[in-house]
Amino acid sequence: MPWKECSVMDERVRFVGRLLDGEGMSEVCRAFGISRKTGYKIWDRYRQEGLEALTDRSRRPVRYANQLAFQIERLIVETKREKPHWGARKIRELLVRKLAGDVRIPARSTVHAVLDRHGLVSRARKRRAANKAKGTELSRAAYPNDLWCADFKGEFKTGDGRYCYPLTVTDQASRMILCCEALESTKETPVIETFLRLFRHRGLPAAIRSDNGLPFASPNGLYNLSKLSVFWLRLGIAIERIKPGHPQQNGRHERMHRTLKQETARPPGMNALQQQSRFDDFISEFNEERPHEALGMKTPAEVYKASPRAYQGLPELEYPFHDKDILVTACGRICMHRKKINVSTVLAGQKLGITEVDDGIWLVSFMHYDLGYIDLEQRTLQTIDNPFGTRLSPMS
Repeated sequence: MPWKECSVMDERVRFVGRLLDGEGMSEVCRAFGISRKTGYKIWDRYRQEGLEALTDRSRRPVRYANQLAFQIERLIVETKREKPHWGARKIRELLVRKLAGDVRIPARSTVHAVLDRHGLVSRARKRRAANKAKGTELSRAAYPNDLWCADFKGEFKTGDGRYCYPLTVTDQASRMILCCEALESTKETPVIETFLRLFRHRGLPAAIRSDNGLPFASPNGLYNLSKLSVFWLRLGIAIERIKPGHPQQNGRHERMHRTLKQETARPPGMNALQQQSRFDDFISEFNEERPHEALGMKTPAEVYKASPRAYQGLPELEYPFHDKDILVTACGRICMHRKKINVSTVLAGQKLGITEVDDGIWLVSFMHYDLGYIDLEQRTLQTIDNPFGTRLSPMS
């Protein structure tokens, strides 16, 4: 049958609609040119989650940029060292008196963040000194579910001219392909929904390794976080990121990608559903039939076991050592004393901990990560050196 110009969602809805009209699975699959296995996959997803499982949505990250002239930063540090008992409020007042009319005076939260970065406040921690993505330390997986690897295989066009973005997830120790989903974009929400289904089926890994691009990380967002990485952290999954421009750090996954492309996309399927059917067939052969030398000529399915950490939803966030907790609104803000402060849309719906560390200066934390300082007078979040520069482990 000729395919009309429509999205992957439209194709899935039409497919489900014909089944709901009483047509048989075999007949509808033949009409759409897909295997019964792929057809039942779509049908089961619809029955379990409704039309929401067939949709695609997106969100945009918030951009942050905090800069301060080095001469002013040096003056702040020198003043603190000369007067170690002074806080940000007094040091800022001194700057006003010395520099008023010459330069813009930084907010108290900015002054406090400078002191924190130089280890001059009691709650300061050693931090890595850049927000720019650099990758994290990488682990070696000894057992199944120690480490999953996730990536998008380069996009390509199917026969109907639409782009296909294959989302792939593998278990590093067993080489098991856990997922190869034909998505129509790299937007975060369908990726999160895919991982949610995967967690329900396979359980939770100890860590996930990815690159630094969307949707795994947000290059222009708060500390490179994305909604997907926040979701992983909330579930107690550590996050590893390879260095930009070093795909060999995810070498096993990349080798699988080469085989995947050769056997499923040359030539591609006529549409997204046919392409998904090819992916499903490849996964079955790769996992259950193809022996691997690195596994002693066993198949991945013979080595892999589901994770004992079952998905049980998101655990509650608690901040017993903070003054109080506060919820981030859908637009990425928190409200304090009738004042709205922008934080980040990637943390929308998340609970943060806040505690007053100086007069009018509040430390803001997500889980055990300190995000920065709020000055209620300026109504801004002053970010600090990237707390996510090392392996992002919610368990440490």
